[in-house]
Amino acid sequence: MMKKIFNKKNIVNGLFLGFFLVLIFVPAAKALMIRGLMSVGLFSPSVESSKENAAPEAVADLGGISFKDQSGRIVDLGSLKGKVIFLNFWATWCPPCLAEMPSVNKLYEQFKDDKDVVFIMVDADSDFAKSQKYMDGKEYKMPVYHVASNIPEQIFKGSLPTTVVFDKQGRISYNEAGAANYASQKFIDFIKKLKESNN
Repeated sequence: MMKKIFNKKNIVNGLFLGFFLVLIFVPAAKALMIRGLMSVGLFSPSVESSKENAAPEAVADLGGISFKDQSGRIVDLGSLKGKVIFLNFWATWCPPCLAEMPSVNKLYEQFKDDKDVVFIMVDADSDFAKSQKYMDGKEYKMPVYHVASNIPEQIFKGSLPTTVVFDKQGRISYNEAGAANYASQKFIDFIKKLKESNN
């Protein structure tokens, strides 16, 4: 009898350990778990009303902060003044990045034809082949870029994923590290409000 209980306990412990190891070593599994938590309301981007009423964080000058696309075209953030910029630093090996990517894609689909909103998806590994293969495999049409200049720590401290949203004056209106559900109505409304603001 004790041997049966001991064996059941070992099996349960083994299954738990196996599940835990899969979560640690298989990025897609961890991403799936995080995505599930997003669907129940966790990992919501913090764009609370108190934050919305606060003055956006100023950046000295966006000019000179640039990114390169696969064709070699350089995009300088300074040239995008007058537009809302959604800037996301990610990597294909990063489970939280992969977890939030479907929501980022939904947000992109909502605004892709809007000339006042720009999406810059920055592959932190600077591996166009790998990042584009991931985007193509998921049928995402978001533009992939690599860093082409120094990035101020005020914008990116090195944590993945990091998402920064600049208002039309080039000020930081949102800057968060970690996965979030960017397809939430609250975040969509936040982007629309930035787009319509002339301040």
